[in-house]
Amino acid sequence: MRPNSRYIVLSLALALAASLPAHGQEDYPNKPIRLITPAAQGGTTDILARVFGARMSEIFKQQVLVDNRASASGVVAGDIVARADPDGYTLLLAYHQHTVNAALNANLPYHPVNSFTPITHLTTAGFMLVVHPSQPPKTLAEFVDWTRKHPGPLNFGSAGIGSGGHLAGELYKQMSGTKAEHIPYKGSGPALTALLGNEYHFNFAGLQPAQAQVRGGKLRGIAVTTPKRVAAIPDVPAVAEVLPGFEVVGWYGIIGPANMPRPIVNKLHETLVRILNTPDVRERIMVDGSEPAGIGPEPFRQFMLADLAKWAKVVKESGAKMD
Repeated sequence: MRPNSRYIVLSLALALAASLPAHGQEDYPNKPIRLITPAAQGGTTDILARVFGARMSEIFKQQVLVDNRASASGVVAGDIVARADPDGYTLLLAYHQHTVNAALNANLPYHPVNSFTPITHLTTAGFMLVVHPSQPPKTLAEFVDWTRKHPGPLNFGSAGIGSGGHLAGELYKQMSGTKAEHIPYKGSGPALTALLGNEYHFNFAGLQPAQAQVRGGKLRGIAVTTPKRVAAIPDVPAVAEVLPGFEVVGWYGIIGPANMPRPIVNKLHETLVRILNTPDVRERIMVDGSEPAGIGPEPFRQFMLADLAKWAKVVKESGAKMD
């Protein structure tokens, strides 16, 4: 065969190969999927993983196995997924701690965005600013004035260093000009229990557990940290109504290892949005004060990059560090 003929045949073969789906992509998934969650059983992250995992199993006719890896604030789970083959069979149900970890620790074994393939931003959820009923402020304006002028030591508690509540408190301090000491607890439960005992002054707590205590009259709800009021509790103002630009939103989403094939990413995203739009799933999310998102791969990537930049700035100014 002449050289030119060999070149033409090779070119045609390469073009044909490029036009065909890679082996295993066209029938994805053809084996069980491992959905890693960086949290213990029973929390919001685990519940979401099990709800979406069960629905994915039904649609794909393949088992989705939820694997709880709660160590090191999610770093262990993130590292497992970052190192996995990018074939769509190892996924991570990430949440806001995923980007916060990078702001707190410059030596992570992966980059929180570039080492992964964002697939679908599932939900967002704010926090609720709560105080003990014995404290003077009853409105958001009164709370801001009270914290700015507080005569003695002022403390706020959270579920731990780097938690959403911790960073919300640091951002509040920066934007309001308030001086307050952070008291980290080992989880949101102990932090709320201490506030119920009036052991410190305020807490930016998860919406679901905070609402339960507010409804029972054990805590007073002052505001939410979402940009606007939450539909489930419309009488509670957003902090941004008094401090424009204040926003702390927890997020949950599905990501995989970097360089996942686009057809698999698209199939996963379409399936996750389908599940998200199921009436009972959507209602369950909104009853807890969360908001369905359904944002796709590239917008989700940009969201994560913006979240990382925001918290890197807050962490730098606050001096917060991972234990």
